[in-house]
Amino acid sequence: MSDLMRKAGELDAADPLGGLRDRFVLDDVVYLDGNSLGALPANVPAAVDDVVRRQWGELRIRSWEESGWWTAPERIGDRIAPLVGAAAGQIVVGDSTSVNVFKALVAAVRMAGEGRDEILVDATTFPTDGYIAESAARMTGRTLRPVTPAGVPAALGERTAAVLLNHVDYRTGRLHDLPALTAAVHAAGAYAVWDLCHSAGALPVGLDEHGVDLAVGCTYKYLNGGPGSPAYLYVRRDLQSRFDSPLPGWNSHAEPFGMRGAYEPASGAPRGRVGTPDILSMLALEAALKVWDGVSIDAVRAKSLALTDFFEECVRAYAPPGRVESVTPAAHAERGSQVALRCDDAGDVMKRLIERGVVGDFRAPDVLRFGFTPLYVGFADVERAARVLAEVLGEALP
Repeated sequence: MSDLMRKAGELDAADPLGGLRDRFVLDDVVYLDGNSLGALPANVPAAVDDVVRRQWGELRIRSWEESGWWTAPERIGDRIAPLVGAAAGQIVVGDSTSVNVFKALVAAVRMAGEGRDEILVDATTFPTDGYIAESAARMTGRTLRPVTPAGVPAALGERTAAVLLNHVDYRTGRLHDLPALTAAVHAAGAYAVWDLCHSAGALPVGLDEHGVDLAVGCTYKYLNGGPGSPAYLYVRRDLQSRFDSPLPGWNSHAEPFGMRGAYEPASGAPRGRVGTPDILSMLALEAALKVWDGVSIDAVRAKSLALTDFFEECVRAYAPPGRVESVTPAAHAERGSQVALRCDDAGDVMKRLIERGVVGDFRAPDVLRFGFTPLYVGFADVERAARVLAEVLGEALP
C-alpha cells in the first residue's frame, strides 16, 4: 500500500461527512462530475413514485392544494435558502437558470433607471449567461460590456446599471470574491446579479450577509436535484416590491385565479414566478434536498478543500512530469470545489478515464475537469482517480 493510499484511508476514517454517501445511489465508479450532474439521492425514486401514482394518479387536480403543489416553488426555495445564506421568503424555484438570469438582469436594469445605460458581464462567463446578457442589453437599450471579474471595480462608473457575475468559473474552478465585488458594485450605485451554479451546495455563499441584490442558480449540480431540475431566483427582501419581471405570468399575479386583464404583481418571492410549475421535477428536487438534513455547509466546504488539496497532491505524486498543469488556483480563498487540469490530449484522456471507471468531464480545447461533491466523494476515490489518471497519461506518452 502506497503512502497516499494509506493517507486516504486515514482521512476517510476521520471524515465526519463520510456516512452521507449512503444517502445516494452509487456504484464502484469514481464519480467526479457532480459539478455537471449530481448523483441520485436514494430517497428520490420512492418520492417520485408517490407523486406520480398517488398525488397525480389518485388525487389528480386536488393535489394542487392537498399535496402542496401550488406552494412548492416558495417552500422548496426556503429549503435552498440556508445553503446559500439567505433567510426564508427570498427564493422562488422554477424555470431554468437561463430564464432566471434574464428575469434578474432585466429587473436590475429597470431598478437602476434610465440614467444608467451600461451592463457589465463576466467576460469568462458560461456562454448562455453571455447570450442572455446580450439579449437583455438589446431589449433594454443598454450597452453590454464584457469585463473579467478582476477588472470589474475599475470598469464601474455612473453609467453602470447592473453587473452579472459567476461566483465560480465553470472552466477553471476559480472562486471570485463575492463580498468585495458586490460592495464595489454597490459603491457605484449599480446592482449585482450573481450566478451560483457552481457554488451553491459546495461552499458558503452568504447572500444576505453580503447584501447581494439578485442571484440565480441551477439545482442539478451540487444540490443533486436531477437532470433538468428547476433553477431558483433570489431577490433580496427589500428589493422585492421593486422587482419588475420582464416575464409577468399568471403564476406571479397578485390574484392568479382572478383572470384579470391587467397585470398586478404578487408580493414577496412569488413575484419571480411565471407559469405553471414543473411539478414532477420540482418535487423530485424537494426530495433530493433532504440529503442536506443535519449537514453544515461549513463542514462541506472544509471537506471540499481537503479533497481538492489531496487530489492535487496525488496528481503531483503520480502523474508523469509535464503532462498536466493545474489551472485551478491553489489558494483556498480562490478555489471552488473542482480541479481543472490542462492537458494537450484532454478529450482522449477523459474518454479513457471514463472507460476505467473515473468520471470527470472535458472542456474544449484542453481542460480535464473534476468536480468534488463532499456529500459522497471520499479520499480513497480521490487517490484512485489520480492513480488511474497517471496510468492513462503514461500510456499516452510518445
